[in-house]
Amino acid sequence: MKKLYATLGLVIATLVNAQIPQAFSYQTIAFNASGAPISNGNIALKISILDNTATGNVLYTETHAKTTNSKGLVNLNIGQGTATTGNFGGINWGSNPKFVKVELDPQGGSNYTNVGVNQLMSVPYAQVSKTVVTGAGQGIILTSPNGTAYTLNVSDSGALSLPTTTSNSSIPANLYVYGSYNGFNPTDAELLRNVDGVNKRIGYKYFSANTQLKFIASPGNGSQVYGVDSQGNLAPNGSFVNIASNGFYRVFTVLYAINNSYLIFTENMSPQIELYNPSLSASAVTYNSSTNTFSATINGITSSNFSGFRINLPSQSTTFLNPEYLGDNLNDGNFDIGGSQIMIPNLTSSPKNFKIEFNINFIGTGSYTITQI
Repeated sequence: MKKLYATLGLVIATLVNAQIPQAFSYQTIAFNASGAPISNGNIALKISILDNTATGNVLYTETHAKTTNSKGLVNLNIGQGTATTGNFGGINWGSNPKFVKVELDPQGGSNYTNVGVNQLMSVPYAQVSKTVVTGAGQGIILTSPNGTAYTLNVSDSGALSLPTTTSNSSIPANLYVYGSYNGFNPTDAELLRNVDGVNKRIGYKYFSANTQLKFIASPGNGSQVYGVDSQGNLAPNGSFVNIASNGFYRVFTVLYAINNSYLIFTENMSPQIELYNPSLSASAVTYNSSTNTFSATINGITSSNFSGFRINLPSQSTTFLNPEYLGDNLNDGNFDIGGSQIMIPNLTSSPKNFKIEFNINFIGTGSYTITQI
């Protein structure tokens, strides 16, 4: 089957329901198998909301019949299609990451082809508001413009308490990194990826020695700036985090439950090729900072001894953070965090050598190429 492609973007929008919006907008450019936009064509789309991972349980599915414009662009509202599985209004957006799977039939029928699975990095705001209190005794967290979080509670008799600083007030809803490497320009700050609600945030980036880092609640002037205190905890207006040596780093925060503070870690780390056959081994991974490219070689691969590989992003701080693994759920040359093993096609009984080249962007995804050498 020929592969079809779609370039997509998700936009949160206020739509439809006068009380709580029951949809969010989506745009895509539909391409045919030759890579050309489908101009003024009648296409069919199937949209699914997946829970927790790119291969997780299907919470909701709907279909749309749409006509592209002259450039192949189509707009639709997710939540307003013809539902085939689940109930859009019943999705609990406040628990687990959510992924959007997009399938396309360029002829407008039901012969769908999977064209992509992407994580919703921020979920529809009004849907979260319905489920922000998920258990008895929990309060509603309100965040001030400078990033400080407050909790509003209610008693069994219905009396509201005045907002008090939440127990996790040392970290805002979003946390961005910036520093001397970009002139401390807040508009160029990069968003740390949420790993476990607000308890863990991760980013990956190359830094040169003596780079100074700080954190900010939003990428704009006037937002609350964070640094670290003398114990290495995240603190409003704290000191710089200093990078000791050149290297590719993992920057992450984690909630330290003993004293209810957020620790800041910077790890100089090197990805590893993890093979699923112990008889094979990969060379050490090297890094080219000028191209942001990693490379390694695997020798002696045959159709009988090769069973795939993933990229291992090891952690020195295993007490606080498990390693992350990069695979490829769609076999399309793009990494998925926690994705499936990456395979090499057309292997034979004759041993072959391959070069693996890849890049890792700030949130931990990226792309790769495999070349026979």
